Amino acid sequence: QVQLRESGGGLVQAGTSLRLSCLQSGRAESTNTMAWFRQAPGKDREFLGCITWTGNSAHSAESVKGRFTVSKDAAKKTVYLQMNNLKFEDTAVYYCAAARGYYNERWCSDADLFGSWGQGTQVTVSS
Repeated sequence: QVQLRESGGGLVQAGTSLRLSCLQSGRAESTNTMAWFRQAPGKDREFLGCITWTGNSAHSAESVKGRFTVSKDAAKKTVYLQMNNLKFEDTAVYYCAAARGYYNERWCSDADLFGSWGQGTQVTVSS
């Protein structure tokens, strides 16, 4: 059993920054890849970025590259999503996910590969 809990969401103004956290607990020894997704009402789930517990590489989706960055603190079993220059269009529920496999950027955008998900945290950007 793997448990994920997101935190850090809230109501912010456009142009500001926000950092989301995802804490992993439970039987997490078998997970190797972490990712962030978001979903707005009436829209498809959107991949944002991913990272592996081993190695030093992280990948951001082209749509948010330059504004959003995924990072980790392996000792704390925590993954972060740094969001800068937020826009109204970033308003959504943000989810973190964990997968057993070791996936690079070619595969980590596939939500079906992730077996564990957090409950999500709402990010609302006002204009």
